[in-house]
Amino acid sequence: MKNRGLKFVVIITIMVSNFLVAQEKQPNIIFIYADDLGRGLLGTYGQKIISTPNIDKLASEGIRFDNAYGSYYCSPARASLITGMNDCRTDAYNVTQAGIYQKLDKGLTFDEIKERIHEVAMPAKKDDVFLAQVAKNAGYTTAEFGKLEWGFATTPERIERHGWDYHFGYYDHQRCHGFYPPFLFENGKKFDIPGNVFDDCGKHPEPESPENYKKRWDMTGKAVYSENIIMDKLLNYLDVQSEKETEQPFFVFFPSQLPHGPIAIPEVAAEFKNNPDLTELEKEYASMVKMLDDDVGRIYAKLEALDILDNTILVFSADNGHELYYQQPGETDKKRNVQTGEVYNNVSTKFYSDLSGDVFDGNNGMAGIKRSNWEGGVRVPLFWYWKGKIEPGVISTQLVNNYDFLNTLAEIVGAEPLKEKDAISYAKTLFGEKSVEKEYTVYASTLGPAIVTNDGWKLRYFLKKDVFQLYFLPDDYKESNELSSEYPEKTEALKQLLYKACGNNWRNGLGPNHVKPNKT
Repeated sequence: MKNRGLKFVVIITIMVSNFLVAQEKQPNIIFIYADDLGRGLLGTYGQKIISTPNIDKLASEGIRFDNAYGSYYCSPARASLITGMNDCRTDAYNVTQAGIYQKLDKGLTFDEIKERIHEVAMPAKKDDVFLAQVAKNAGYTTAEFGKLEWGFATTPERIERHGWDYHFGYYDHQRCHGFYPPFLFENGKKFDIPGNVFDDCGKHPEPESPENYKKRWDMTGKAVYSENIIMDKLLNYLDVQSEKETEQPFFVFFPSQLPHGPIAIPEVAAEFKNNPDLTELEKEYASMVKMLDDDVGRIYAKLEALDILDNTILVFSADNGHELYYQQPGETDKKRNVQTGEVYNNVSTKFYSDLSGDVFDGNNGMAGIKRSNWEGGVRVPLFWYWKGKIEPGVISTQLVNNYDFLNTLAEIVGAEPLKEKDAISYAKTLFGEKSVEKEYTVYASTLGPAIVTNDGWKLRYFLKKDVFQLYFLPDDYKESNELSSEYPEKTEALKQLLYKACGNNWRNGLGPNHVKPNKT
């Protein structure tokens, strides 16, 4: 009788435990995706000039991944992210040419533009599942704010097919290079912005000169800054979701324009205005990074105010490595050593911040910048924060890539992993357990493809010279010690892995094909 009573208590305890687990809410998830933000621009990586307390908070009170990779530039990064496929592939997506939406109602109708894009953009396969669909299939409502998700031109039909219930932002990547759009799009409808008049959204000329400075600060026809209106829409969306009677969780993707150039900011931040060590252009660029950090703080504060912070995961990352938008003749130059005037050959010489006059050291001391296959071109910040659920202060050296987010999300929301994807979930790592580690990551670039293994070996191919170079990153952070002649067997083994991962596309290494919807 005593044993029966004990069994009854155990059964009831298990039933209660299972009930509580079943009743636990699925977490809301907000993914903030910075644009061209080298990790060296953040305080958590030692940035001294620009303070980024809100982003740093996600790193220090969450988990920071120090071996996180993006792509070599904007569009492939987003395509890779939402398909869960590496950016060397040509069979998963292509990249449509930008600029066609500048012709909207000025030579082309909306329907004509969409038709031209659909003619050349690779359609989704019948069984393709995209990032937003992973969340949507698990019961989430999904929303995207800001820069278009991939391609250089898209349509509402493509955005809907990719699983977004709500969208507000740009449909054309070229228009994203200006910050004063006369119109954006909301759920497939044109959203006019009075006071902004420029077809190119007020894109400013580069590099710095007295004439370009004057054009930048002539605010005629530039009434509304895009980041501000996009943030207003995002924060309002959070208000609406919190007021719903149903407790449906949400997945929000916020691909910001910041701090992508050309440099544009409504006002220089107070902390930089009187800094004698910065040029005017550097002050403005620093203000763009500062605005991004402020907006992360606004999102955090909104979640607190709505009392949903405890059940919301915040993820912060970037699409690719650092880019240099504050070039000034004789002082800053991404293509050459400003001390000697030597042009980098990307074999024996390459970009480093101290050689090129980058006062911010945006690539965090690594070699290279955006579009290259050096580490500074593809390593990105990656932080996950969930108050009370993710242990604070953890720094992980696990090898991860932006395309791994898809199956990581799947595991968090309780969905089955998509085995046909390149994505490998690292969800268990977030919660102090052991995830399956990927053997390697690959990525494309304008210089050629590269592969990095989970123990730190890297092989890069330089298309122009038809040369392979081998590095061991744990002992060579700056990629200054080339080892292919010392380790020919390792070099050959990594070549074979690179061929396997990139398929027939390995030799050009440029990633997905580019197509032109604005050509007849």
